[in-house]
Amino acid sequence: MTKELRIIDFMGMRHYTSALSIIIVIISIGSLAINGLKLGLDFTGGTQLEVLLDRPADLDKIREVLEKEELKSPVAVLFGSDQEVMIRTQDQMKVKAQEKLAATVAALGNGASLEALERPARELEGFADTLVIANISEQLVQQQNLFTADKYGRIQYQQRDGKLLVNLENSIDSVYLNQIILDLEQATGANIELRSSEFVGPQIGDELRDQGGLGMVVAFVLVFLYVAVQFQWKFSIGAIIGLVHDVIVTLGFFAFFQWDFDLTVLAAILALIGYSINDTIVIYDRIRENFRILRKTNPHEVINISITQTLGRTIMTSASVFIVLFCLYFIAGEVLQGFALALIIGIVAGTYSSVYICANITAALGITKEDLMPKPKEEDGVEGHEAP
Repeated sequence: MTKELRIIDFMGMRHYTSALSIIIVIISIGSLAINGLKLGLDFTGGTQLEVLLDRPADLDKIREVLEKEELKSPVAVLFGSDQEVMIRTQDQMKVKAQEKLAATVAALGNGASLEALERPARELEGFADTLVIANISEQLVQQQNLFTADKYGRIQYQQRDGKLLVNLENSIDSVYLNQIILDLEQATGANIELRSSEFVGPQIGDELRDQGGLGMVVAFVLVFLYVAVQFQWKFSIGAIIGLVHDVIVTLGFFAFFQWDFDLTVLAAILALIGYSINDTIVIYDRIRENFRILRKTNPHEVINISITQTLGRTIMTSASVFIVLFCLYFIAGEVLQGFALALIIGIVAGTYSSVYICANITAALGITKEDLMPKPKEEDGVEGHEAP
């Protein structure tokens, strides 16, 4: 004899789960409104460095140096091998170098200040930067060894309107970057090669943000249309509310804990939409079948039976995905940790919403078996008509 399936009363808990969902969404929206997302370099602009060490990298010591430099939102992660490190910061190296020089000049006293950073005059071929310093003499600058040939290359001094112009062969950002590499070498005891240094502009970040948001909106619209065509519009409403819940909750976690939100996390959000709707479609399909089979059963009981029948599949699918995501989070490296973390949170929210939100909303909208019964086909031709 086959063991009778024990039906779980999911709809009996709908009031409690609805209240829980509303509370979680309110907290998530509040976190987004108060804290906002901690946007990564892809969206804010900044500097990305790739360095190669001659030994396995000590990320803790590298991060200590970056924190000591007071860089904005510094990140150091392994990529490729344990000797390759990607360093990312929202600071521009030239701006940061100018701030450091300004503080050094101001420390000399007597009102000395770095007023501007200019492009060298056309006749100064081979020079990279010109500093405009007020209330200071050339003799004092040379006496304090502010600019040395081993760092800045050729140095030329000029006077203009009572201010000192310092023309430098090497740009201040390259000098500052070399100093950071030197500090990293001293902290780690390794020889470090700078493999690449690039600046990501905020305009590119705006474009990526807008395209990502547009992609999310398009995904919602296509999901709504697909579910409406394949099932019924009441199912579409439930599916979209469930997807919005999943996205808001995931973003709320990132806002609350101030985790970096970059393109990999945005990709995870888009992937989450596809995963969550797939789980919802399986439940919806079983609900449709049972409405046609169990015609004398009330809608809530039909939904309870349908969710119970698909619960094993839902748990096994989520568990198998979790295994992969945990491997990504702990083994694949820090570059993919944000991606894995977003999907872990999203899949928990998605599994919950498929069971307790999507089906609940559909039931609240008054779904009945009449909504899902196939329409009778019109008979072809005229009844009783005989061919000549």
